[in-house]
Amino acid sequence: MAGTMRKKEAVPELAVVVPVKNEQDNVLPLIEEIHAALEGVAEFEVVYVDDGSDDRTPQKLAEAKEKFPRLRSVRHRESCGQSQAVATGIKAARARFIATLDGDGQNDPADIPAMLATLRAAADPALFLVAGHRHKRRDSAVKRYTSKFANALRRALLHDDTPDTGCGLKLFARDAFLDLPRFDHMHRYLPALFLRAGGAVVSVPVNHRPRERGVSKYGTLDRALVGITDLLGVMWLIKRSSPPEIDGGDD
Repeated sequence: MAGTMRKKEAVPELAVVVPVKNEQDNVLPLIEEIHAALEGVAEFEVVYVDDGSDDRTPQKLAEAKEKFPRLRSVRHRESCGQSQAVATGIKAARARFIATLDGDGQNDPADIPAMLATLRAAADPALFLVAGHRHKRRDSAVKRYTSKFANALRRALLHDDTPDTGCGLKLFARDAFLDLPRFDHMHRYLPALFLRAGGAVVSVPVNHRPRERGVSKYGTLDRALVGITDLLGVMWLIKRSSPPEIDGGDD
């Protein structure tokens, strides 16, 4: 009987969650890079969330699954936005730790191992966020200057001490994320939300690459206008928060 029992599948330590919309040309190259970066580093899974693509992204993911058994995918019937796509992927993940990665190929998966080592070494990994800092942005001048202004304003108002919350490359514990308040665009405010929950945040420099394939889904003006509303909302959340200080407990 023992010989016929299936070997229990190991639960991965890390899940790489990648939200995508209309990124058909970036799917396979990025999945290959993720595997090359993490093979031998950790037990991992890759969770793609297709946020209502109307190109060949679903077909490319199906093709990739035949080559990469660690890959799983979830599809939104209609586009729900990046934050909801990230949340969907994290809920679908099985791993203790999560790495989020933009699906356009500008984040470099080769940065994940060092960030994972930082998370593992934290005094309390369960409430620790490692945030990527794109110290050499490979975007247009307009995007760079707009981002610089927005980051400076956010840091002044939220006191999150994070130079680049817009970087999609972040590592944290899955359970910590699931305890955070949920709202659209929340992925840009994870440092402030982790601090609000009593956690800690560290920013590390990461590589940033020019977009080689596909078209950006974000405009500068619409992102700025939405960001003002989000910023006010997060300020309200922080003001209304009073995380408890736990002093001992039952053994």
